[in-house]
Amino acid sequence: MKSGLKVFAPASVANVACGFDTLGFALEKPGDEIIVRFCDTPGLRITKITGAKRKLPFELEKNTAGFAALKLLEHLGEEKRGIEMEIHKKMPFGSGLGSSAASAAAAAMAINELLRRPLTKRELLPFAVLGEQIADGSYHADNVAPSLLGGMIFIRDNPSLDVHRLPFIRGLHAAVLYSHIEILTREAREVLSDTVSFKKSLQQNGNLGGLIIGFYNGDLDLISRSLHDHIIEAQRAPLIPYFYEVKEAATQAGALGASISGAGPSIFALCANSLVAEAAGVAMQAVMTSHGIKSDLFVSPINQEGAVLR
Repeated sequence: MKSGLKVFAPASVANVACGFDTLGFALEKPGDEIIVRFCDTPGLRITKITGAKRKLPFELEKNTAGFAALKLLEHLGEEKRGIEMEIHKKMPFGSGLGSSAASAAAAAMAINELLRRPLTKRELLPFAVLGEQIADGSYHADNVAPSLLGGMIFIRDNPSLDVHRLPFIRGLHAAVLYSHIEILTREAREVLSDTVSFKKSLQQNGNLGGLIIGFYNGDLDLISRSLHDHIIEAQRAPLIPYFYEVKEAATQAGALGASISGAGPSIFALCANSLVAEAAGVAMQAVMTSHGIKSDLFVSPINQEGAVLR
């Protein structure tokens, strides 16, 4: 067997309360791994999938990683190049942690690395977004961009992928609680209303602007005041048992704010440092445990690297 290479892409928290489809940040873990290698048989093939409990198809056009890789190869005129791909899922489906985005980001980067980097990392973004679109039917980068590029990412416009990285704030950590409940992104989008009141729109715009300014100024108090979702959270909260109890536990433990990660059921709490994040995470998990719901807790700084070669 010919040697190959492995790329890891991390989980991500999307929306970040007030930034529906426009804000996201990467975690250190969990994440997905993609292995690629050249082979003698022409064309790209998915040869192995682990950790998916047989939920992922091997057909390229129906697989987020496969489709991202295929679109990149077509763009480079290399679609006939013999390449084998393995997908190793290290994170749950329907968790609100960008599982499909991580696979797509890792696949795009792995192909680019195998072909000796014809594109920059930033130039891989459109292909990774196309891959994730297979999973939820929507073209948005708030999971894919941070998973690929790292950091806290602001997307001014999804169709044109006008993305921007916000400044790094030293010490900032997130506690993310994944309860063992599956919520698919497509289903979570279906509960959303097409109309928003003028008052809520003003509040949301103010919070989004405040959060961005808070990052540029390193103003944790402004970030805390801005970490509120007046539009999406209330519509999705009923899908997550005891959501408001968990949120209250996080804020009582000192978190700057807490909300739903992506489509849920994961709940994130943004915190000023690792000690607060650990305390908030323990408090959040205790709520779910008291109600007999199993969960996994991830405490992480904001990952600044995104997808990496391993």
